[in-house]
Amino acid sequence: MRRLLLLAAFLVFLAGLQLFVFPERTADWFAWTIAPPMTAVFLGAAYWSSAVLEVAGARAADWHRARVAVGSVLVFTTLTLVVTLVHLDRFHLGAEHPAGARAITWGWLAIYLLVPVALSVVGVVELRRARTGAGAAPGRRLPVPLRSLLLVLGVVLVGTGVVLLVAPDTASTLWSWPLTPLTARAVGAWLVGLGWAAGHAGLIDDVLAVRPVGFTGVTFVVLQAVALARYGEDLSSGPAAAAYGVGLAAIGVAAVWILALGTARRGP
Repeated sequence: MRRLLLLAAFLVFLAGLQLFVFPERTADWFAWTIAPPMTAVFLGAAYWSSAVLEVAGARAADWHRARVAVGSVLVFTTLTLVVTLVHLDRFHLGAEHPAGARAITWGWLAIYLLVPVALSVVGVVELRRARTGAGAAPGRRLPVPLRSLLLVLGVVLVGTGVVLLVAPDTASTLWSWPLTPLTARAVGAWLVGLGWAAGHAGLIDDVLAVRPVGFTGVTFVVLQAVALARYGEDLSSGPAAAAYGVGLAAIGVAAVWILALGTARRGP
């Protein structure tokens, strides 16, 4: 499981590099063309945040502290595979696309076909091992307000993500910049994955076990702030933009709170 999570982290780091650093070159250097650039940097930030989650999960001492990372990655990769198959005609598979883009697209398909299967198989083994072992010692519980915030974030993010997955046309009112059906569903898959991590952290209710979510949340908010500084002009004013800002603020508060609790525990 550690090796699998580290491999997944390396792969999503590469995807994030293409999207976050070169958002205007997706026609040449990514599996499908993404516009406007704000969508590419949003997805790139999500990929890099996921890399942090996976590395933190790989460094966890036991299954109890790694499972939040495994579950979130499994949910996201499965949903992204479905989105890919639904919109396969939009991907850079034809001869009219650059050779580099076609190679990246075939790599994309291989990754999303194999990673969910590998995670499922290894995850079942780890679950069986955890059930037959002594189990993790009870940890320090989260403060009730933090746990409530995580659960609310989970419900809101998963709910919004599901709506975008099922009805991508709603992005015109739900989202603060233009999305195509493919990018709306790609964003929806990420929202479900992030929401799964937040909700699962609230259910686990263990300060040390949810630290990977804290690292991930801080990374996500910082990178989204950079994305806004670069391409914030793509956002439209109105309720959707306000909701986006409130959502980022809530994720940031929850993430910093989680990390502060873990730091306080290790202090004198």
